[in-house]
Amino acid sequence: MRKHVMLASTAATVVVLAAIIRQWKLRKERQWKKTQRILRRLARDCATPAPRLWQIADALVHDMEASLASSSNGTVTSSLNMQVSYVDFLPTGEEQGLYYGVNLRGSNFLILCARLRGKNDPISDLHREEISIPSNVMDGTSQELFDFIAVAVENFVSKHPESNDEMPEKELGFILSYPVNQAVLLHGTAIKWKSFSADDTVGNELVSNINRALEKHGVNNLRVSAMVDDAVGHLAGGRYYDRESVAAVTLGMGTNAAYVEPAQAISQRHGPSPKSGEMVININWGDFNSPHLPRTEFDACLDAESSNPGCRIFEKLISGMYLGEIVRRVLLKMAQETALFGKRVPLRLMTPYQLRSPDVASMHQDTSEDYEVVDEKLKEIFGISNSTPMAREVVSEVCDIVAERGARLAGAGIVGIIKKQGRIQNRRSVVAVEGGLYEHYRVFRNNLNSSVWEMLGNQLSDNVVIEHSHGGSGAGAVFFAASQMKNSAS
Repeated sequence: MRKHVMLASTAATVVVLAAIIRQWKLRKERQWKKTQRILRRLARDCATPAPRLWQIADALVHDMEASLASSSNGTVTSSLNMQVSYVDFLPTGEEQGLYYGVNLRGSNFLILCARLRGKNDPISDLHREEISIPSNVMDGTSQELFDFIAVAVENFVSKHPESNDEMPEKELGFILSYPVNQAVLLHGTAIKWKSFSADDTVGNELVSNINRALEKHGVNNLRVSAMVDDAVGHLAGGRYYDRESVAAVTLGMGTNAAYVEPAQAISQRHGPSPKSGEMVININWGDFNSPHLPRTEFDACLDAESSNPGCRIFEKLISGMYLGEIVRRVLLKMAQETALFGKRVPLRLMTPYQLRSPDVASMHQDTSEDYEVVDEKLKEIFGISNSTPMAREVVSEVCDIVAERGARLAGAGIVGIIKKQGRIQNRRSVVAVEGGLYEHYRVFRNNLNSSVWEMLGNQLSDNVVIEHSHGGSGAGAVFFAASQMKNSAS
């Protein structure tokens, strides 16, 4: 009798366990299906087929034209606030000599020097020094900031002096790694996020301040004539190597673009017509917005919770500052609603901006069989040590969708610029691209290039040549210095 009872009890236990296992499998299947639904919707909302890319390119052209035509009455007809840089001379490729530059990047700056040998020869003797700005200087007055920079320039020049046969006075190329119209001298404080134009009172005051600081600290052979965005510097570098360089794009933590525009097309220009007949325009394309842009629920939440809601929409879709954050938000939703990483949502996954774009690039480009790089990054960044190969594959797919969208939108922007210049059909146009996303993120770079080819087709795509900027980070300041020497001599 006891034996029959034990057998019956064992059988019941087996049935219960089988039921539990079956329920567990059904729950896992439901969770996996929901994960896939979230993934499919993300892919659908981020989709950038060629017709949509053309809508975006055409919308950009429209806003560029509206911004150029805007009058002083304050009427806003464009999402763009393009700035005339008043740079009307770019290098010809014949420039020779040693040139110096400063690249102010926020909490640090680069000082560079390099020798140009003319005839489009590569730059040589390139020296670069990165200097951190102390917090007390960042919080001090603008003059204290410029004094600090001037002392560093004097030390740098003493270590890398010019030859005795060089010109007694030269331009110091001064570029900012953010749009010029976002940095301003305000009530005596240092660099603040505000607005100024390249030729207004504030812009001139900044230039005067840095020149006074240079003279005060014994740098008597260098002077600054203008401060420009680094995209303008990259365009100067592109023009040194190729006369058909007509635009430059920055794709790093932030993003911007600059291009060459005939002077007669610029109604907001002041002063006499430039001798060159053209001027460089700072597009500030991070501000671009259009209903055609493929935005998701994650983008809307990111924008709403940002420090500048409703602004810099294009930048929030394509720049390195935000790619990782969009991916994190998608993964967080999956973790909360589908238990992608287990029953408990990892605490560090809830921390905004925990995921950086270099980490996205590493996970996206992981080609190992079980996504070992993804596994390593999940452990390192979010403390997720129990991810399954299927979950890691999902992470890689999310990175792919978000990065591909950003790259293809950047490609559409490039096509829009070339179309605005009227060069797509029958003229060769070179676009210089600089920044970590383009330089170090191979798949991002490939997606950008393929989107341009897809939009233009076999015949016309050869007319648009996308090249990585020459000289690396900050080198645009050196080329800009060379271009301003020509301007001064004219």
